[in-house]
Amino acid sequence: MTAEDAETFARCMTVGGVAVFPADTVYGLACEPGSETAVRRLYALKGRPPGKPAAVMFFARDLALEALPELGPRTRGALERLLPGPVTVLVPNPRRRFGPACGSDPGSLGLRVPALVGPLAPLGAVAWPVLQSSANRAGEPEARVLGAVPQSIRDGADLVLDGGPLPGTASTVLDLRRYESGGDWAVVRPGAVDPGALAAFLDA
Repeated sequence: MTAEDAETFARCMTVGGVAVFPADTVYGLACEPGSETAVRRLYALKGRPPGKPAAVMFFARDLALEALPELGPRTRGALERLLPGPVTVLVPNPRRRFGPACGSDPGSLGLRVPALVGPLAPLGAVAWPVLQSSANRAGEPEARVLGAVPQSIRDGADLVLDGGPLPGTASTVLDLRRYESGGDWAVVRPGAVDPGALAAFLDA
């Protein structure tokens, strides 16, 4: 990955493109979260039902927190401890932001901020969020290497970035929608972060 790759990725997003890119877990698909046309294309490439929510990925934690000023202090503190990292966090979305990414549940938002180190560090310069989902056909295994991304997805994308081998375990999906009021949280999908580590962050 180079700075030029990151700039090309950002341009692809601004013109409504769909890209295959490396995250800190597995290879992903990305598009502009406000473009219904781009979102439909991404979902079609995956074979994903159109009403199913996807995550919005920011490439820096501060940008994510600035974009969601309505989050309460308890939730914001948890995000500051958890992110960046291999976790997708479900948070309340009272202002119905990023509607195309929320699918049939506009009151909830899936939030991702990857840990971009080593070869992936140039992506940290991307200043705008993207709608993100794993680069695989719905229900099939995630891709740890670019060659494992289905050929139909690579052929259908406007940009394909190779970040080399990735860890290969998808993000843990964590529900913080009731965390602000009562400190309640739940793991919706096990993944790259051990639940014991989450407890250390969230039950303190």
